[in-house]
Amino acid sequence: MMFEQVQRLVDEHASLGAQLSDPAVHADPGAARRLGRRYAELGAVVATYAEWQRVEGDLAAARELEDEDPAFGVEAGELTARRDELAERLRRQLVPRDPADSKDVILEVKAGEGGDESALFAGDLLRMYTRFAERRGWRTEVLDVTESDLGGVKAVTLSVTSRGTPAPESGPYGLLKHEAGVHRVQRVPVTESQGRIHTSAAGVLVLPEAEPVEVALDEADLRVDVFRSSGPGGQSVNTTDSAVRITHVPTGIVVSCQNEKSQLQNREQAMRILRARMLAVAEERAHSAEADTRRSQVRTVDRSERIRTYNFAENRVSDHRTGFKAYNLDVVLDGALDDLVAASVAAEEQARMASVGQ
Repeated sequence: MMFEQVQRLVDEHASLGAQLSDPAVHADPGAARRLGRRYAELGAVVATYAEWQRVEGDLAAARELEDEDPAFGVEAGELTARRDELAERLRRQLVPRDPADSKDVILEVKAGEGGDESALFAGDLLRMYTRFAERRGWRTEVLDVTESDLGGVKAVTLSVTSRGTPAPESGPYGLLKHEAGVHRVQRVPVTESQGRIHTSAAGVLVLPEAEPVEVALDEADLRVDVFRSSGPGGQSVNTTDSAVRITHVPTGIVVSCQNEKSQLQNREQAMRILRARMLAVAEERAHSAEADTRRSQVRTVDRSERIRTYNFAENRVSDHRTGFKAYNLDVVLDGALDDLVAASVAAEEQARMASVGQ
């Protein structure tokens, strides 16, 4: 039964390849991207199945010859183990996963409890995610930022986009969605004269970026306000009303952008963020079981609702969902998130496998 399903996917992969080779398909970039994502998603299954078929063929040949030469019997044992390993990989790959995993990301970091120290920590998280993206060859763009007086950030919205079409297991959303939640830091603030360790927090929200065709926004439902951008302490940044605030009246969702010098650019950035938030709302309504999970990403930026703790005194980072702990905090904050992310991805995969087995 499993291999019948695989063959259907192999056929679909071949069909998608033929479609993507047609220049006419690329006249619609959105459609081409959707086809490309599905093609990349199926690519891993097709590759594993091809290797399974090769090993199965080699195993059959080895068994035919093992009576003539004992060495082939040894090889048959090794090939059997490899075949079983590939079959298990196929089973994991066939378990339905989040269809948004291969999508790009809108990531928001907001300072919480802790005042200036929390804003400085939010700035550290921004740098951590930016460096992590750089390590993976992704592009990042700050869509909007509100800085603090000491050089931190009160709030920042970052877009993370892949180059090309990634497979779901290596897409920005598939990896970064596990970062959503409250991050707690324990360290001596720069403003602390007595050397006492303080605890503060920052919240991270991760949304898959929505394409225009996925979210229908009626201009009549939007209230657009323009205002003058300002920096830390209220200092004027621009002399024109280039900042944009968009309110989606039916839902009350409000998005503002002031990072660009052009009002048009700020409007485009705000629309990207709004579409991502609207897509999340639509998914919540369509999947009530998933809604609690998505809403719980950041209910409040409260230290008690932490998903991870960064302890500077011990150079330790601890993930409270997976139990992962490491003593290389300095390296993690420089973007080396791979082990933390891998632990979260493994936990998600185990949960998916368990849900299918029930």
